[in-house]
Amino acid sequence: MFLKTHKTAGSTVLNILNRYADRKSLRFALPYNYHFNCPSYFHSSYVRGYNDFDKPHYDIMGHHMRFNLKEVKKIMPPDSFYFTIFRDPAKLAESSFYYCRNDFPAFQKAPNLKAFISNPDYYYQQNKTLNFLAKNPTWFDLGLKHGVPFTENMAREGVRIVEESFNLVLLADYFDESMILLKEELCWELDDVVTFKLNARVNFTHLEANEVERLRSWNDLDWYLYVYFNQTFWDKVERFGRKKMNVEVMKLRRRRQQLSKLCLGKQTPVEADKIYEKSIKPYQPMTVKINGWVVKRNLKPSVRAQCLRIVTPELQYIELLAARQFSEDVQCPVGKSNMKQMKNAS
Repeated sequence: MFLKTHKTAGSTVLNILNRYADRKSLRFALPYNYHFNCPSYFHSSYVRGYNDFDKPHYDIMGHHMRFNLKEVKKIMPPDSFYFTIFRDPAKLAESSFYYCRNDFPAFQKAPNLKAFISNPDYYYQQNKTLNFLAKNPTWFDLGLKHGVPFTENMAREGVRIVEESFNLVLLADYFDESMILLKEELCWELDDVVTFKLNARVNFTHLEANEVERLRSWNDLDWYLYVYFNQTFWDKVERFGRKKMNVEVMKLRRRRQQLSKLCLGKQTPVEADKIYEKSIKPYQPMTVKINGWVVKRNLKPSVRAQCLRIVTPELQYIELLAARQFSEDVQCPVGKSNMKQMKNAS
């Protein structure tokens, strides 16, 4: 069970889970659209095809939700492995501001990011639910009490809840090391965790040191969690072995480079208007441009199917998995030819 937190490389991690479920013919707990009814707390009824009478079996879960462990346990087996991913709150805030500019009142009200950073209290309205990405968004995603002032006791309670709920907390800022830890925990192969960055913006805004500090201070509960789980992350790396981690990360990057040369028409991500296959064209929010990847066409069908999987965005992958899991006719945007290639390679 992967809690996909906002703006933390979660789409890239989700692609790993999608591919694994796809290849192993596992049953994915899917939402009816692209998330589990955020910003509401997760409920089992939000899972496509689930009902309290039949209680179908699910193997993997991983789309956006506001975490509710009690309801998640209705869906996932008792021995499920729970993990999530955190990111430095300053970087997360910069990404959220641009990606969700039109969706959150606090961001809409601010003329630009620097104005928001200089006086976030002025733009933030606590009573507006749709401001949850404007302050402590990871705390919100975890299902913890939101919109409350920071206290040491509350922050420690948040740490306790996370430690009791999750077997592993990854860090987006150390993505490759995170993938190695995940691979080891799940006893997976290297190719299971090789990925290309998905849902990444074209441009980024450089933050000055004082702006980083302001954003961390503003997102105080998230920063407390990040500092704590940054320490536990590196404790795990130490137990794994620093030298061993360096070797494994080099293997991962080497394999990513090999797959890049094998699969991709261009070695760098491209803007969506240069991607002509709908099956791998990323969704474009109104406020930013999202990069994607071009896959070579002159590949063997089985190889091209593998390559397509690695770059398929989550919206298209939801429909691909849904088409396989449900008997009803599901309109699948991946395209018949690409679906056929993927099926043949399964």
